[in-house]
Amino acid sequence: MKTSSFLAGVAPVFSVFAISVLSLSSPASAQVADSLTIYNAQHEVLTKEWVDAFTEETGIVVTVRNGGDMEIANQIVQEGANSPADVFLTENSPAMALVDGKGLFEPIDKATLDQVPEQFRPANGHWTGIAARSTVFAYDKTKLSEDKLPKSLLDLAKPEWKGRWAASPSGADFQAIVGALLQLKGEEATAAWLKGMKENFTSIRGNSTAMKAVNAGQIEGAVIYHYYYFGDQAKTGENSKNVSLHYFKNQDPGAFVSISGGGILASSKHKQQAQAFLKWVAGKSGQKILRDGTSFEYAVGEDEASNKALVPLADLQAPKVEPTELNNAKVTDMLTAAGIL
Repeated sequence: MKTSSFLAGVAPVFSVFAISVLSLSSPASAQVADSLTIYNAQHEVLTKEWVDAFTEETGIVVTVRNGGDMEIANQIVQEGANSPADVFLTENSPAMALVDGKGLFEPIDKATLDQVPEQFRPANGHWTGIAARSTVFAYDKTKLSEDKLPKSLLDLAKPEWKGRWAASPSGADFQAIVGALLQLKGEEATAAWLKGMKENFTSIRGNSTAMKAVNAGQIEGAVIYHYYYFGDQAKTGENSKNVSLHYFKNQDPGAFVSISGGGILASSKHKQQAQAFLKWVAGKSGQKILRDGTSFEYAVGEDEASNKALVPLADLQAPKVEPTELNNAKVTDMLTAAGIL
């Protein structure tokens, strides 16, 4: 295995990405001796697990270019029909919606879509869910009892929460949560909530850093995704020993479940291999890595179990959100207008 920050001979347009060749050789039993280029905004460790196992099984050599959700989405839009990417993977669905809105995705094979329940993929079939993550309120259990927790995400804009909670508003994770709020409650309610948020919250860069601040007693709570807590607990627990997770449930905007997506670029020169990869990730082999691995993201495949440490997806009581309508551009405009970005 060989890793480098830049590959010689790659055009300057790709310099925004960290580039890793994750699989360099094909086994003798390879079904297809070919290659794929993946633009990856999923967690690098998870994608590496997927790619290594996929290559071992198929012999398809995979090159991965890593970056952020909206960073890569905008790069794909810029490249258009000339993009060398075959597959785009994200942490959150707004980036998928941006690329799809520009007509840059190839429809996903029905056999792949049939592996994923309808609530975890768009109706148009242009991309599919591959994993999911739940919004949570991570709180300092040494300071807050359960009866003192916010009943709704909307409560965090109330005066009594001034100076008591944190978030990472510049990240795609939090912006997807605000996108869900916008879709569920409308622009007026979202603008009002953001105004209250501006008055009340502390901006901390990164969800894991926000959780660490809660654990250290620097802030009472933070809006993050669930897996930061479970990942730390599975290691030493040193950054989460004083933390508990509050799930809003009741179809509250704070119970939003964000879909990680996978799509195939219409410009791909390796569509057969790209379709095979997404089918593999959304199928039993790829979802098993979610169940047994250390990402602690939810499996979304039909009848596929998630890691046993997690609260079952069905118990989260998440609101119904149409992933193709999560408008990141509108969200960033509203965050900017509120003085949060």
